[in-house]
Amino acid sequence: MSACRKIEPILVVILYVWSLLIIPAYSLYGEESLELSLNGKWTLQNTNKSVLLPAEVPGCVHSALLKQGLIQDFYFRFNDVAYRWISLDNWTYTTSFCPSDELRRKQRVKLVFVGVDTVASVSLNGVVMGKTDNMFRRYEFSIGKWLIEGENKLEVNLLSPVVYTSQRSHAHSYRVPPECPPAVQKGECHVNFIRKAQSSFSWDWGPSFPTMGLWKDVRLEAFDVLQLTHLSTVPVYDSSLSQWGVQVEVYLDAVKQTAVRVRLLLAELSTEESFNMLVDPGKHKKTLSLHVNVSSQVNLWWPSGHGDQPSYRLMVTGVMLEEEVILSRETQVYFRTLELVQEPITGSPGLSFYFRVNKKPIFLKGSNWIPAHALQDMIHPADVRNLLQSAVDANMNTLRVWGGGVYEQDLFYSLCDEMGVMIWQDFMFACALYPTDPDFIETVREEVTQQVRRLKSHPSIIVWSGNNENEAALATDWFGIPVAQRPQYYKDYVSLYVDNIRAIVQQEDGSRPVLVSSPTNGAETEQEGWVAQNPYDVHYGDTHYYSYFQDCWDWTALPRTRFASEYGFQSWPSFSTLQKVSIPEDWSYSSNFSSHRQHHLGGNQQMLQQAALHYHLPESSDLLQRYKHTLYITQVMQAQCVKTQTEFYRRSQSEILDGKGHTMGALYWQLNDIWQGPSWSSIEFGGKWKMLHYFAQDFFSPVLPVCFENQDVLLVYAVSDLSQDLSFRAVISVYDWSRMDPVCTVASRPALVPGSSAEVIYKQPITALLAGCGGGSCTRLTCFLMYHLEDVSGRQRGPVSHLFLSSPKEAQGMLKPNITFSIQQDEVVGYTIHLRSSAVAAFVWLDVQDIPGRFSTNGFLMVTMNTTVTFYPWSPTSTQKLAEALTITTLRDVY
Repeated sequence: MSACRKIEPILVVILYVWSLLIIPAYSLYGEESLELSLNGKWTLQNTNKSVLLPAEVPGCVHSALLKQGLIQDFYFRFNDVAYRWISLDNWTYTTSFCPSDELRRKQRVKLVFVGVDTVASVSLNGVVMGKTDNMFRRYEFSIGKWLIEGENKLEVNLLSPVVYTSQRSHAHSYRVPPECPPAVQKGECHVNFIRKAQSSFSWDWGPSFPTMGLWKDVRLEAFDVLQLTHLSTVPVYDSSLSQWGVQVEVYLDAVKQTAVRVRLLLAELSTEESFNMLVDPGKHKKTLSLHVNVSSQVNLWWPSGHGDQPSYRLMVTGVMLEEEVILSRETQVYFRTLELVQEPITGSPGLSFYFRVNKKPIFLKGSNWIPAHALQDMIHPADVRNLLQSAVDANMNTLRVWGGGVYEQDLFYSLCDEMGVMIWQDFMFACALYPTDPDFIETVREEVTQQVRRLKSHPSIIVWSGNNENEAALATDWFGIPVAQRPQYYKDYVSLYVDNIRAIVQQEDGSRPVLVSSPTNGAETEQEGWVAQNPYDVHYGDTHYYSYFQDCWDWTALPRTRFASEYGFQSWPSFSTLQKVSIPEDWSYSSNFSSHRQHHLGGNQQMLQQAALHYHLPESSDLLQRYKHTLYITQVMQAQCVKTQTEFYRRSQSEILDGKGHTMGALYWQLNDIWQGPSWSSIEFGGKWKMLHYFAQDFFSPVLPVCFENQDVLLVYAVSDLSQDLSFRAVISVYDWSRMDPVCTVASRPALVPGSSAEVIYKQPITALLAGCGGGSCTRLTCFLMYHLEDVSGRQRGPVSHLFLSSPKEAQGMLKPNITFSIQQDEVVGYTIHLRSSAVAAFVWLDVQDIPGRFSTNGFLMVTMNTTVTFYPWSPTSTQKLAEALTITTLRDVY
């Protein structure tokens, strides 16, 4: 900027209080400490100065170009390739600021970058202050002696990440695979040589947008004596004393030796302690132990579905005894205990693998989280909240923050704390080997240290995991490494993840388990020297499992694993979502657009092949209708496939068969999308629920019936996440495809189902069931089953579900339902949609196009003439708008 920015510094006096929910704990100052925000308008230009434009900070080059109209929607059609030039150039951010005389007179003035993406040189008034090479690190530079009166010019020169990684790779003494992503991803090469979101160079569900920019806050921090830079709190339970405590870590930056008296106050728990400390010049961590008053009742934080998420306000104040300067900070403390249990199981080789929270074993139900947008500055807080609320609304209690994206923003983790969503936190390494040059190791060590210190106060985080799939890549030789060269790569792997990352985590946070990879055999992997012979061994740890060619309805082919942390199937998003980034010539499954958007090799064909096993593929002569029906059938396929697999894992939690089972986690791949395209997600880009997410609402229900066949025998399990033991009975109705009344209904005797277990409560040969139903009029081809659970009072518990006795494409008697509807507004719950059908309808799908919101249920089997569904809008709408937008699709419609 040519003119000096007119921003007055903030004077921080006596009590400087920031909420943990809004501002990270890195910024807290003493009396008369000053801050000057450098966010806002900067200028941005490329190498040859052919492009010069204003740019917002926080932000990135792509979003700056977009806001100035120099590029169009980068998600539109083929723009991910068309705009490749952006990341091949170097870019410079420039701003000017005028610090006050008061700020310049401070003993220490720091220039702080909370996030630089990624490789940059920082200059002040023409003098290089330092360099950056890690998107995930906070950088600060001491600039006091370089500040001048009046206008100061600050420049950040960003190197092309694509060029940088190519140079680093070619300069390396040996190959570090993979060099490039598969061609189908249209991505960039050598992403493993830069500490940046690995998916930004492309992935099998997303585009290549190697961003550059100042993606988090920039500011000056100035003080004379002492600065409290960060604060961490971890609850500790002393079982021998039956007493809670809080380990409080304060991170201080001192100009000179200073005596400080720190007071910790948990007023709600009648707990207060003070500590005297002497702080030497420089940066220091001081650990304080606060013992909670034994007479106080501590309410525990629980995962969603298992209890509440209470918190307590902790006030930290510090008086510097010499100069009576007061530091103050308020934050929230949550109390809970956590264990990862890996111990022998009776009747099985191997070890268990499950989490205990507050001494209670918890079955982890959920999905995997990827970046919500290719440009981090385009993610709005409302979008984060909506995605997390959608997870909770689908009865999830866990998300895995996947290792190829970013460590999420503070708001994400704070919302997870509030909502009771447990987080499996990967470090940001995925599907690759990595260099171990000293400078690479050094920046990774600082990255890990900063991120653990930033995040460990959050009760939602339950485990640290070193990487995504890198142990498996090495063990099963994904990259074709010659045998003679493998020792070098094994050494590099252990050096990076064990000697550095794991060691730092154990030093910084002893309150949580740390795993070296996912999937992993956990304790067994350690015994085998950190790279297990078979990281997918179902007798240990967690597994990732994908199989697109076998019949997904065949549960006998699924791994009876201890913990399923990845599994899934692709589908396409809805037409209304794709319409935003395409034109009519793209609206065909065989179009160039459809091919371009698919980044998983053979993915479009795999979806149709899997769908064709059980459903008729659309053949309408109306090409647009055929396209819409094809999108629909991929979602039907995906929902039914993941339902089958998830129910298998949930019913396996209490069983050991042939040494396998005791499954205690099901996290399907993946929750959200990064753009409008085919993926494994259950929520489309923009927040719209796919059919899978509605199914998840049912198959993650706290009480769940699971009905399946085993060699012509029908079994029903009752799965319960409840704390208490309850008696359930299975109620099974046999329906004929050609009529809406059940042919017959049978019920089992009540059976006691212990809390947190899965028990068989009904077992009968299907032939006997059909023979005794309706005079034997039912066959596998003409009938199907609907079933649910009831308690002893006859009250339905959990969802109603279905079981097909043959593939729907072979079903006889399925009629076109001709569903009509009417809509009424309900001032309390939203909009009530009354459906009326003339026939049984499978996979009834309601779609209101671009109107944001969700239905109470969707993708269901309609077996009664009249059904009511509620629509919950996320923004104002009307009965008329809904009626105009609503379309209804059923399985029979695609014939």
